[in-house]
Amino acid sequence: MTTTTPRATTKSPVAFTRAAREVARAAVATYSSARSRKDFTPHQHVALLALKVLLRTDYRGLVAQVAEWSDLREALGLTKVPHFTTLRKAHERLNKGAPTPS
Repeated sequence: MTTTTPRATTKSPVAFTRAAREVARAAVATYSSARSRKDFTPHQHVALLALKVLLRTDYRGLVAQVAEWSDLREALGLTKVPHFTTLRKAHERLNKGAPTPS
């Protein structure tokens, strides 16, 4: 019988976002191409998409909350808020090579 160690959890979206961004830095390359636009990093996209799941919202709702929540923008290192289609396209790009559940 295997025992699992309880993981530290947080109910703070800001703390969650900081942690998600750090995990993304370790797991995702900075940019896929030298010609990539440098508006937002893939790390920011991953953290935003994780926050979307945590907040149980859609892309438009996420963008609205990030626009109003300065602590979240600071935790993400955002100087501007991405358009909701930017996040949808990032989600599609990140899932492109992911295995599908059977």
